[in-house]
Amino acid sequence: MDLKKKFLSAAAVAAVTPFVFAILPAGTANAHGYVSAPASRQAQCAAGTVSCGAIQWEPQSVEGPKGLTGCHGGNSQFAELNDDSKGWQVTPVGTSVDFTWTITARHSTSTWEYYANGQRLAVFNDNGAQPPASLTHNVDLSGLSGQQKLLAVWNVADTDNAFYACIDVNVGAAQ
Repeated sequence: MDLKKKFLSAAAVAAVTPFVFAILPAGTANAHGYVSAPASRQAQCAAGTVSCGAIQWEPQSVEGPKGLTGCHGGNSQFAELNDDSKGWQVTPVGTSVDFTWTITARHSTSTWEYYANGQRLAVFNDNGAQPPASLTHNVDLSGLSGQQKLLAVWNVADTDNAFYACIDVNVGAAQ
């Protein structure tokens, strides 16, 4: 009878274990990268500039399939990044701007892309190179004026995913 109890106990543990792991809170992602300057929407969340949900704890985790156009990278957990009415801080810039990425997991990179109004403004090809912990691109905004929501995309070379960041700027407001 003792052997039967041990067997039933082991079977019960084996049956319940997957459910326990399913309901445990997920840990922070291994981290990746985001635009830290000018402050992207997720950087503003992390700094407490704008009240946000889970993105405040992991601004580097806005990851989704390549080719998306939303600020949240297709991740419904971060959908508030698409909400233009949240009071995002708008950075005054001239006709060019330096975008600085903070990289927390240095994935090999195919390209970095910058968009406004669905139009690609710039692309930087890294040909699979691994980026440094901080990386800056200078992007020409001379074809734009006034308040703009820019989308920055980091296309990872060895996966089907990219990292997304939206940055609110006022082009021509700084000299």
